[in-house]
Amino acid sequence: MAKEHRRDFWLFLSPWLIGFLLFALGPILFSLWLSFTDYNIFKSPEWVGLANYKEMFTDDPLIWKALWNTLFYAFFAVPLGTFFAMMVAILLNQRVKGQSIWRTIFYLPTVVSGVAMGVVWRWIFDPEVGLANTILRPFLKLFNLPDPQWLLDPNLAKPAYILMSLWGIGGGMIIFLAGLQNVPKHLYEAAEIDGAGIWGKFRNVTVPMLTPVIFFSLTMGLIGSFQIFTQAYVMSGRGVDNSTLFYVLYLFEQAFRYFRIGYGSAMAWVLFAIILAITVIKFSLAKRWVHYTGDEA
Repeated sequence: MAKEHRRDFWLFLSPWLIGFLLFALGPILFSLWLSFTDYNIFKSPEWVGLANYKEMFTDDPLIWKALWNTLFYAFFAVPLGTFFAMMVAILLNQRVKGQSIWRTIFYLPTVVSGVAMGVVWRWIFDPEVGLANTILRPFLKLFNLPDPQWLLDPNLAKPAYILMSLWGIGGGMIIFLAGLQNVPKHLYEAAEIDGAGIWGKFRNVTVPMLTPVIFFSLTMGLIGSFQIFTQAYVMSGRGVDNSTLFYVLYLFEQAFRYFRIGYGSAMAWVLFAIILAITVIKFSLAKRWVHYTGDEA
């Protein structure tokens, strides 16, 4: 009977396992090999060893520009997105009229495709007819300030993308809502008995109990922010003075515009190493501030 169970186990697992080996693990290992080659799809890969990695770190100044742009975006977009997702979740966790409608409204933007979102926000940030300047223009005139150029201004381009990232807080909001509904009610009651007000309950009960959700949101947000591509590709490309040349956008250009497949593969593995290192550091620090139910036991 045990042998039959093992056979059935592998039989039912085989479709996923075959798909993973052929369409996931296979390409991953192939890209690792390509990162040590000179390959442009028009000729057979030529082994060059560490030449691609050496060029990245010593002969390509744009790689550092792209990495800086990505780090700047991630450093601000991820914490802000997590904070606003938590705040909106707390508001929508209250018993108010039309609660489900408001939840739906905040969640809907997350189902919009990246291309459609890029097109919409490119219009919003249009300096002439965009919604952003249309709203701001009366206030700017009071102080004799010019209209912001947003994506055309190197100093405003990345903040514009950070602002746009808040459009998608609905997904994080849903996760925070689930976390809030799992906070034991007796903790709030105990805090009230101790004289805690709204701020006291938020600081001493809500936030500590939500730290696993906050940690999850920061981790997934960081991984996603390092891979920003679609919006930049649709909205501004490299931008003025390469102000929106994000890492994955530059990787795409090298691999699929200039057909430097080997160099693009090396860039992908460096990005993987960066994300992995930051994630490992975050997990090592999580023990100091993330509190799970039952830890005290």
